[in-house]
Amino acid sequence: MVINMAKIQWKGGTILSPVPVVLVSCADGEKKNVFTVAWTGIVCSNPPRTYVSVRPERYSHELISKSGEFCINLPTSYMAKLVDFCGVKSGREFDKFGKLNLTAEPSKTVSCPSVAECPITLECKVFEQKELGSHTMFLADITAVTVNEEILDGKGRMSIEKANLMAYGHGTYYTLGKRIGSFGYSVKKKK
Repeated sequence: MVINMAKIQWKGGTILSPVPVVLVSCADGEKKNVFTVAWTGIVCSNPPRTYVSVRPERYSHELISKSGEFCINLPTSYMAKLVDFCGVKSGREFDKFGKLNLTAEPSKTVSCPSVAECPITLECKVFEQKELGSHTMFLADITAVTVNEEILDGKGRMSIEKANLMAYGHGTYYTLGKRIGSFGYSVKKKK
């Protein structure tokens, strides 16, 4: 198949889309916060490692820098409005957990809380901090993953479709669509 489309060139930018949109929870002693991040992903599978990139002026940058811990909480698409709120309002002004009626649930391997309403949480311990320009990248080991039982299939595997997760693309939130294939299906031999 040949597709003949004209393309234009733009200057380098952050157009990679869609990306996960997550709620990152963090704490330093009694101070706790939850904020929205779209600059996150997996950087290694063995050992399991991830990152979040945070602007230094953000309140949570200070909390993560001091504690060396955070949780990546994957919200459902039903949580879109509060996810947006957590991205535009600062935790310096008020307790977002309390204001949004979010449950700050104790984590298993880190001292910061996770967001109980999110079906999936990655607990993370920072092993390196990189100053990259507008953002600081916090590289972290994933020390635990918690998954709501409701999103597991009959074999105990996670069913992303049941999680109803959301994504972010260049200023817009999206729901994830239906499953269209699985890893290796293009070369799988027919039975």
